[in-house]
Amino acid sequence: MVINNNCYIIRVYSFLLYFTREDLPMRKKIIIVGGVAGGASAAARLRRLDENLEIIILEKGDYISFANCGLPYYIGNVIPNRDSLFLQTPTMLKNRLNIQARVAHEVIEIDKVNKTVTVKDLKTQTTYLETYDKLILSPGASPLLPKISGLSEAKNLFTLRNVPDTDKIKTFININQPKTATIIGGGFIGLEMAENLKHLGLAVTIIEMAKQILPPLDFEMAAIAQNKLIENGITLILNNGLKEIKDQGSTLILNDNTELHTDLTILSIGVKPETAFTKTAALTLNNAGGIVVDEYFKTSDPHIYAVGDAIEVPHYITQAQTMLPLASPANRQGRLVADNLCGIKAPYHGVLGSAVVKLFDLTIATTGLNELQLQKNNLDYKVIHLHPGSHAGYYPNSSPISLKLLFSKIDGKIFGAQALGTAGVEKRIDVIATAIKGNLTIEDLADLELCYAPPFSSAKDPVNMAGYLAENVLGNLLQTFQWHELINNSPEMFLLDVREPSEHNFEKLQHSINIPLSQLRSRLTDLPTDQTIYVYCQVGLRGYLACRILKQHGFNCKNLDGGFKTYKEVLKFL
Repeated sequence: MVINNNCYIIRVYSFLLYFTREDLPMRKKIIIVGGVAGGASAAARLRRLDENLEIIILEKGDYISFANCGLPYYIGNVIPNRDSLFLQTPTMLKNRLNIQARVAHEVIEIDKVNKTVTVKDLKTQTTYLETYDKLILSPGASPLLPKISGLSEAKNLFTLRNVPDTDKIKTFININQPKTATIIGGGFIGLEMAENLKHLGLAVTIIEMAKQILPPLDFEMAAIAQNKLIENGITLILNNGLKEIKDQGSTLILNDNTELHTDLTILSIGVKPETAFTKTAALTLNNAGGIVVDEYFKTSDPHIYAVGDAIEVPHYITQAQTMLPLASPANRQGRLVADNLCGIKAPYHGVLGSAVVKLFDLTIATTGLNELQLQKNNLDYKVIHLHPGSHAGYYPNSSPISLKLLFSKIDGKIFGAQALGTAGVEKRIDVIATAIKGNLTIEDLADLELCYAPPFSSAKDPVNMAGYLAENVLGNLLQTFQWHELINNSPEMFLLDVREPSEHNFEKLQHSINIPLSQLRSRLTDLPTDQTIYVYCQVGLRGYLACRILKQHGFNCKNLDGGFKTYKEVLKFL
């Protein structure tokens, strides 16, 4: 057979032209602004779902996908290797996922009409336009800076948000060898920095404007963490804030005019969303500057999506809009937005605010709503405190967990939980967080079948015990009163201590009388029948047993929730 080569070439050329016509679908281009957490997660998921997408990450910083939460521990030399902070690099993304990541490239403007972004190359100071089919915004948040005199002149003041911040702090410490450090703000980052600077040998002071540290915790639970700080030699100043900075940062003037000398200051008072560059796109923002999105992360523009610390999201329990800058939700949102862009319907149901922080040998964890949030949302609730062991008491090294559970007084729905201890804390909060997401109730907590062996737990896990106690309260088998009801207690309040005499003599509530639980049945005639008896013991268990005895003998009684242990934690801070 004879083949006409010219004819063959013409036919192939025509074939190629046919499949490159403009009326056929072209390769879609996704631009992602921000290459940490949500942005990096979105990019990786997009590639796994669609090999044909053109994916470009534009990150104004010098690094992408770094371990933000590990930065304080690198400063404290707990993490010795700086390179271990980097989870991905532009080269790795290109080689493994065919994703183009441009660091030191800042998006300064969005043209939603023409679907372009203006990008500034921070190395060359040149700008250029980049088109997009879909735009994902994951710009994150930046540290809040108070408007106070002397801030810009301070040579020893730093914030901690990214790797360059970390490098500046490390360099300053290495060169200047500071002896004292002051942390402004008692949130998670502030506490982590306080611990790590203490490990480096610095004398550390924390200044917090509120009456307590750690806003997600209730006052009595935060008090446990505050006592831990004091035990470890950290000076804690509450109900005070920074008013002025003098002497290029070496002198801090507080709101009460106290002067404080410091060699190093870490400013950690919160963050604000990085959304100024969206102004030209006229996206809908909330009052805090956060980007408003729907359940599929779509902004007010149908071609622009947003995830991470810069967006407003619903709280899982109340569905009220909130902003919670946490790594886990940001990563989850990045995955879901990729699903939605690739045709997989994936709504976001909201955040719980589950978080954990290490404070020396103490673990602090929380999930859901605290009392202040419940009151703000007008939710009727009950509260219980308990202090179970981390594992079976007969197995060595069991340690107490201080656990607080909040739940609906109507149907037992779980609203939130907080816990502190040296072991097994995050495990219990994770279980309760899972229970909330599964719409379980306190009765379900009691019914959970959890792993048990003496080194790890008890046959009745602390989560089960929380369920049992909550059932007793909700079922009116036990009436309780709270630690704050004891403040300025009067002699008219009949307080019954059912601990042993040695415990009572060592420390006790003012005006209380002591009848040990073992003697209670034989001394019922010593008790008044015409007033409420307020019972307490060390952690609440003996008080519960005493109340069951008293109630069945016709007495009106209430048990101190969490016992004397819970009350004692707050005494230093009242």
